[in-house]
Amino acid sequence: MKKILGCAALVALTLAASAQFTNPGADIPAYHVGAPKQALPALMSGAQLTGLFFSHPYQVTAYKMAAKVSSVLYQQPCYCHCDRAMGHTSLHSCFEGTHGAECSTCMKEGVYTYQQTKLGRSPAQIRAGIERGEWMNIDLEHATI
Repeated sequence: MKKILGCAALVALTLAASAQFTNPGADIPAYHVGAPKQALPALMSGAQLTGLFFSHPYQVTAYKMAAKVSSVLYQQPCYCHCDRAMGHTSLHSCFEGTHGAECSTCMKEGVYTYQQTKLGRSPAQIRAGIERGEWMNIDLEHATI
């Protein structure tokens, strides 16, 4: 009987401790609520989209899409949590350097942001979709501008 109670207590403690990880809305990465008030840092483009970090066509496509919705990216979180590891302030930061080409989360969120913007969704609506994980369904291999 003691073993059963001990196991039950352990399970209850484990569930209580892991509850913080089961609410995706409680851990939203950094983003900006509104449009930028000043010029944003440049995103990588043109001849910069070649070489080791751009060996797949979808990497280049993701950056080209990002360039078309730069101010919307500024208003989106990035769920690879590069805000913690790299000090990024939004999804825009990912495409200022090569990080976006190395990370499928960044690329998928960037393509999702582009596609949703083209459908007429507001940055807040796009952010809600990103928070729900809708970007996870993006097929990078078939993304086209």
